[in-house]
Amino acid sequence: MSAFNLKGRTALVTGGARGLGAAMAQGLVQAGASVMIGDVRVDEGRQIARELGAVGGKVAFIELDVTDEAQWLVAADAMLGEFGGFDILINNAGIEETALLVDLDTDALHRMLDVNIVGTALGLKHAFRVMRPGGEAGKGGVVVNIASVAATIAFPAIAGYSATKSAVDRLTRVAAMESGKLGYGVRVNAIYPGLVPTDMGMKLASDVVAAGLFASPEAAVAAIVDQTPLGRLGTAEEMADAVAFLCSDAARFITGVGLPVDGGMGM
Repeated sequence: MSAFNLKGRTALVTGGARGLGAAMAQGLVQAGASVMIGDVRVDEGRQIARELGAVGGKVAFIELDVTDEAQWLVAADAMLGEFGGFDILINNAGIEETALLVDLDTDALHRMLDVNIVGTALGLKHAFRVMRPGGEAGKGGVVVNIASVAATIAFPAIAGYSATKSAVDRLTRVAAMESGKLGYGVRVNAIYPGLVPTDMGMKLASDVVAAGLFASPEAAVAAIVDQTPLGRLGTAEEMADAVAFLCSDAARFITGVGLPVDGGMGM
């Protein structure tokens, strides 16, 4: 059971069908929130919604491409219709395309820009519109953007991804300032996960081998662990705990920050 009480809160988790997003959805449910999982992976998203709903809590799924503004409007309406509110947005959906700068593919870069930056910005836009005074929910709320330790370190072959996650940092801080100055009542923060052995994390390890940087995925992981003061990879549950904290009243005077959850790697 989570140490942070989110009973009565309603949350949308983008990219919640697997990996960190699924763990974050589970953590919010354990903390007492009702959770909508939004993802382009329909079958996986519905399955995780069923699994989380079966162990307690109200959980639903909606197909959501975060780059499509029309789908954000539908998702916001679904939050109100399904749960009667919209208190929390976890902007987790993201993709990573590994490439050395000399091998950069413009289509891959555009995909990362669209999902990681445009998708995050659209989430902020529609969460603000619904949560601010006069909005359909109108009670304020919390947005947590999922950045990455890649925004704080220089690691080869992830220039495009690092750039997009650095942009998430800036979006977070400007959004927090706008919300505060305009009286929206929405706290906006980010977390910077370190490498976690999810499908996405292990694909990165394989990709840097393909780029000629390491002899094996195990060597790539060992290099990351060697740069991490706590001497290990993170877990999805540890990322979920940080998110639950930032969504809870324990963090009620925290906004505009980026919280490293990386074992010290980005210090």
